[in-house]
Amino acid sequence: MAEEEVVAVEEAAGLVPVLKWEQGLFEQVVRGQQFPDKWDARYPAEGQTASDAPHGFITLFADFFGEGNFCLSATNFMSVILHFYAFHIS
Repeated sequence: MAEEEVVAVEEAAGLVPVLKWEQGLFEQVVRGQQFPDKWDARYPAEGQTASDAPHGFITLFADFFGEGNFCLSATNFMSVILHFYAFHIS
């Protein structure tokens, strides 16, 4: 995995980190995880943050897949674990 650079962008509520990573890594995750076209996975525009996901979309980080062994479609077991620990992936 390529290391991501984190820079700060001023927003009304303070500083929000902007993750910088290459589109090639995004495409590698989409292909490797076999995202269906209907999911409409989108590479973020320059300067976007995790909180800028459009309505109806969620933000997923590449490290979830590479480091955390997360895969989609997530199983019911994964859903129960996330719910139990009140952990929100986005």
